[in-house]
Amino acid sequence: MNVSTIWRKLRSQQAFCLAVLLASCLVFIGCSPAQSAAGNSADPKLKEQVLQIIRENPQAIIESVQAYQQQQQQSLKAAQQSFLQEMKTNPKSAIGDSPSTGSPSQQIVLLEFSDFQCPFCARAHDTVKQFMAKHQDKVTLAYKHFPLTSIHPQALPAAKAAWAAQQQGKFWEYYSALFEGQKELGEPLYGSIAQKLNLKLDKFNTDRNSPAAEAAIGKDVQLAQQLGIEGTPFFIMNGQTFSGAIELSEMESILASVSK
Repeated sequence: MNVSTIWRKLRSQQAFCLAVLLASCLVFIGCSPAQSAAGNSADPKLKEQVLQIIRENPQAIIESVQAYQQQQQQSLKAAQQSFLQEMKTNPKSAIGDSPSTGSPSQQIVLLEFSDFQCPFCARAHDTVKQFMAKHQDKVTLAYKHFPLTSIHPQALPAAKAAWAAQQQGKFWEYYSALFEGQKELGEPLYGSIAQKLNLKLDKFNTDRNSPAAEAAIGKDVQLAQQLGIEGTPFFIMNGQTFSGAIELSEMESILASVSK
């Protein structure tokens, strides 16, 4: 297979990006003797051909990568717009199996993507609590789990505990207790909150360690990733998105705009 044939194939397939990555590794890292001894199956001739392609066509490679990135961004934008539209026309679908509170009418829905170990989420919780106290007859609040496990080791265990409390109808009480006791997140706190809320402890412990808890939280995380959400807290109110430890006045302004 000659260089031009390889080039055409790489440009027409997503494998092209992998080839560029492989070549980059060869340029900046190189293959170690240990890898060769372990039986590195890559063809040295093919490696050299890929490197030759990169050397001879740098601009084309950059353009191809940029085109791929643009395609990914367009796909993300389409997914976001589709979800936001669905949220307006069919709020029940957007809420799904997530715990919700406030107005049963679901005319105005506030989705909260949050992490129980995130300090900004704890600050936002205070604002959301004040906001819902004023507008619970008008706004439906729904919670989506988005534990940032790479930086918050207790985020997932806390989310599982909250999900288990939800199975006994005590999600919102448990949710508030987790944020209020955020500095003490850990097994002792999870059990203590469950006892204070008079949960059936055997069921609570079984539920939070069940595959169903993992699956439910994973579903929320997948949605957050599909929407391109990168941090917490993140909110969507009837199609309008906002994030961070928002002030009450800002949330009131957003409510006014979506109520028109």
